[in-house]
Amino acid sequence: MQIAILLFDRFTALDAVGPYEILCRTPGARTEFVAERVGPVANDLGSLSLVAERTLAEVTRPDIVVVPGGPGQGAQMENEAVLGWLRAVDATTTWTTSVCTGSLLLAAAGLLTGRRATSHWLSLDRLAALGAEPTGERFVFDGKYVTAAGVSSGIDMGLGLLGRIAGDRVAQSVQLLTEYDPRPPYDAGSPEKAPADLVAEFRAGRPPATVTAPSS
Repeated sequence: MQIAILLFDRFTALDAVGPYEILCRTPGARTEFVAERVGPVANDLGSLSLVAERTLAEVTRPDIVVVPGGPGQGAQMENEAVLGWLRAVDATTTWTTSVCTGSLLLAAAGLLTGRRATSHWLSLDRLAALGAEPTGERFVFDGKYVTAAGVSSGIDMGLGLLGRIAGDRVAQSVQLLTEYDPRPPYDAGSPEKAPADLVAEFRAGRPPATVTAPSS
């Protein structure tokens, strides 16, 4: 089984690394980072790079595709090298997945039309404009398409997908070994729970000066 995780300039690191840490433990699977060109690809802050060891042209029939999001996603919305690759490989994938605003790339490629999907909460309305049916769920299965909400939800999506592929026992084992048992110090991880004034600032495009939003 070949799992291809797409990289592009200014992706959000956890969007890619979260699912990687879960899915790379799929029995019999080979997980690879792919991009238009081989070499290091910088994240949205420019402080961390992941190395793409294969080009898009070299990876033509992956079983699973994972598309991260991040501020750099916007520049890819009309990049036919990426969109064309997504359409081509989707023809034979078993699972086509995304995290955060990566779902906007899947939608731009025409793969989510009429399908239930999720994204970062600041981008759900953009999904609707691209023909998908947005939901506020943490992650969503619609046929072979699996989309996750913002950033950290890629871990949940990875576990859900691993359960479908290898069974509950394997997924539970991976959750246990990675000690994924989140107990955050704040209950502000969704717009329904966070302070209303903070949510309003982000919706208005006025986040605190020290914070960089992970959405595009």
